[in-house]
Amino acid sequence: MEGVIFFIAAIGAVVGAIGVVAARNPFYSVLALIAHLFSLAVLFLLLTSAFVAAAQVVVYAGAVMVLYVFVVAYVGDAAEAKWDPVPGQRLFAGLLAFFLFVEISAAILSSGLKALSTHGPDVPAGFGDPAAIGNLLLERFLVPFEASSLLLLIAAVGAIVLANRKPRDDRQAGDGVVSSGHSAPKARPEGATPAPVTPSHPLGAPK
Repeated sequence: MEGVIFFIAAIGAVVGAIGVVAARNPFYSVLALIAHLFSLAVLFLLLTSAFVAAAQVVVYAGAVMVLYVFVVAYVGDAAEAKWDPVPGQRLFAGLLAFFLFVEISAAILSSGLKALSTHGPDVPAGFGDPAAIGNLLLERFLVPFEASSLLLLIAAVGAIVLANRKPRDDRQAGDGVVSSGHSAPKARPEGATPAPVTPSHPLGAPK
């Protein structure tokens, strides 16, 4: 049963990661990322790491994804360019992704084939509990942990700045004022004669 759950979660993680990159709509990319994070949480549960799985769901699939949804709601409606900004960019990205996939697959298969004749890793008692995670985060991996926290803080501040960037014309549209600072002309009723226009003297009113 654990093998079936592993393959389902692994396929979900791979498909979700591909959907993040392949989806044209940014909202669908966020949904694919949520599915990817939930699949990773299931894989952590299979590794008897309940604390990391709970943090994966609560922190990333919950709080961080809410931030992504707000960013997409504010700035994700921009029209995409029909042509690539760099010629051959899609071809180069595809080749780079293919060679990276081959390299990672070779590394995983080589380490997996070596472990076929063994009984698997020895998991010590208390592996994945809050005490072990706290010791790793605050002692061994303190600098990466603080760097990731600063990165999340910068992302939150950037989302707030992007959310407050509204065009000046949109803010003044409700008041009937255009960007030049003059009031918008009022509509003239049908059948009414236009008012005579008095030419102004360039040097002021005549005496």
